[in-house]
Amino acid sequence: MVTMSQKPRHEGLHAMAEDATQEVVASRRPWYAVGKVARILFVLYALFLVLFGALAWWVHSSPVLPLDVTITRTLQEDQAPWLRVVMLAISYPGSTLLLWLLILLAAVLFWLIGLRLEAICIVLLSVVSKGLNVVLKLLVARPRPTRHLVDVFQVATGQSFPSEHVMVYLAFWGLLFCFGIILFRGKHWWRILWLVVCATLVVLVGLSRIYLGDHWASDVMGSYLIGGVLLGVTLWVYLKLKERGILETKSMRERTVQSEVFRSFPRK
Repeated sequence: MVTMSQKPRHEGLHAMAEDATQEVVASRRPWYAVGKVARILFVLYALFLVLFGALAWWVHSSPVLPLDVTITRTLQEDQAPWLRVVMLAISYPGSTLLLWLLILLAAVLFWLIGLRLEAICIVLLSVVSKGLNVVLKLLVARPRPTRHLVDVFQVATGQSFPSEHVMVYLAFWGLLFCFGIILFRGKHWWRILWLVVCATLVVLVGLSRIYLGDHWASDVMGSYLIGGVLLGVTLWVYLKLKERGILETKSMRERTVQSEVFRSFPRK
């Protein structure tokens, strides 16, 4: 039997327990489910699409822009041999089958450790980026830079807008960068190296395409815009599926709960 003096104490404990429960529920609420953040991202992606459409129409109507020529010539003022080697090395995987071998290798590794949804996202996003790039090149039909306007260190074929290198790099290395943040935690040296390498390649591939004379700066900007939207939509779908445990193995679920490396993920 609860006395009158004990009743306020029990009510206080009950209130504290309810507050603690609400805090736990709130802490498990994923950041991407917050309405305000979702609205901001939606507006941002819509803005990117509008900017991309305007830029595509502009370069289709005026294939050679004075600003593009100025930017390329400014970047190419430094003719240091080491800089040319670095730019060629950054672009090399995208000019050969090496990048697609890396994509398949990454997908296989993710699949083997139990991250099957991530493995499918890696391949699917890269393929979609490649296909979308082909379609956009045909629609815009912008010629590549020529030798009488700028230096062309690496001759490429096909149309110029948007840059396939930038789109596929953003799809692959950009997605790996996001996975490094979403899936893993801690200040492990390999995680830091992972993030630095991925971010560096995503940023420098655009500069390398301009420096080598393969693309105009507007080609690169358009690729980052449409590639960013594609990456953002992919991450939104991925997080929704991840929240529902799609393709998640039992061993991986147990590993994320007990591991100090893998980040636990809220489930519906």
